[in-house]
Amino acid sequence: MDTSKQLANKPLAQADISQHPLPLSDAVRQAMAIIKRGADELLIETEFAQKLARAEQTGKPLRIKLGLDPTAADLHLGHTVVLNKMRQVQDLGHTVIFLIGDFTSMIGDPSGRNITRPPLTREQIEENAKTYFAQASLVLDSVRTEIRYNSEWSDPLGARGMIELAAKYTVARILEREDFTRRFKAGTPISVHELLYPLMQGYDSVALRADLELGGTDQKFNLLVGRELQKDYGQEPQCILTMPLLEGLDGVEKMSKSKGNYIGITEPANTMFAKVMSISDVMMWRYYDLLSFRSLAEIAQFRQDAAAGRNPRDIKVLLAQEIVERFHSRQAAEDALTDFNNRAKGGIPDDIAEVSLAGAPLGIGQLLKQANLCPSASDALRMVEQGGVRIDGAVISDKGLKVDAGTFVVQVGKRKFARVTLN
Repeated sequence: MDTSKQLANKPLAQADISQHPLPLSDAVRQAMAIIKRGADELLIETEFAQKLARAEQTGKPLRIKLGLDPTAADLHLGHTVVLNKMRQVQDLGHTVIFLIGDFTSMIGDPSGRNITRPPLTREQIEENAKTYFAQASLVLDSVRTEIRYNSEWSDPLGARGMIELAAKYTVARILEREDFTRRFKAGTPISVHELLYPLMQGYDSVALRADLELGGTDQKFNLLVGRELQKDYGQEPQCILTMPLLEGLDGVEKMSKSKGNYIGITEPANTMFAKVMSISDVMMWRYYDLLSFRSLAEIAQFRQDAAAGRNPRDIKVLLAQEIVERFHSRQAAEDALTDFNNRAKGGIPDDIAEVSLAGAPLGIGQLLKQANLCPSASDALRMVEQGGVRIDGAVISDKGLKVDAGTFVVQVGKRKFARVTLN
């Protein structure tokens, strides 16, 4: 039996709020609709509706938890799928807790992984955590957000506390998690510290007395462990809201900085706009569903318009402008559109880099590498072969070209430009 379903369907502890069900007001029903929009699953809906009804009756807001491990320095649009949902819950008047997993990062979340993730050092974690909340505040209302670090309660546990916590779960139950099962059957090593990760994430919910925890679909097992541990500690169990994982620019793998298929939320407006425009017409609808704040009716109308012959590019422009405006400004979104159209016509963008190089005459491969337009000379020559290199608008086809001294605009692909002065 699927462990996630098994955990979700177990009977509640004595604190079960459904023993005395409250009537659901229109406001509660509307809140449920907002919370469920775009979500993959809400466990258990009837429980959470009762939590909302109780909060409305008592005036005491619910405690909504989202934990992120600072495994990289920057957040991308994939992270904002769940952050957007947190903001919606926040706007409904509830307390949102942005939990930075500085302790769990040292373990490394094994969710969905086929190999052991190398734990981060304390120094790496602290460096990454510096920017996490600042970037999350581009989505959340920072004034109304409770920021916590799970080292607050995880460090004081000590060896005794860790053993007592581990005693609440069996190895068999942990190994029923899909990725652990797959690795165990394949004979792929599983480190003992990885088995502790779901318990430590679950213990966060106990420490914070969470009413609802959000996460990606790959976090479902971990979130449900938190629900079970709360029962063990005599608390009312949290509900679970899982959000879909956003595919990256390739339309296949989930968005990830390590895979290079991401859109960073602090990237320049022009870069962000161009990246959104680079997604496929099919993937555009997925991005609308998970990232847009437009009404469902408006998005449905866009779909009808596209089916009736409207150019998908025009609809994608609206999405790109919406996202750029959210993280920059309306003017930046307008300027990004102008810049994108200019580039599409073969024009030079406004934010072109200025580069000074020495050593003329310089081979085209070395020029592109030193100007940071290609990662290596061999990659540069490959781009020349493919017809992806221009100097002052002229396509370069000679891999043996030696470029003389002067100032000129170099273009690689559709989006990389530099004004190079070669001496």
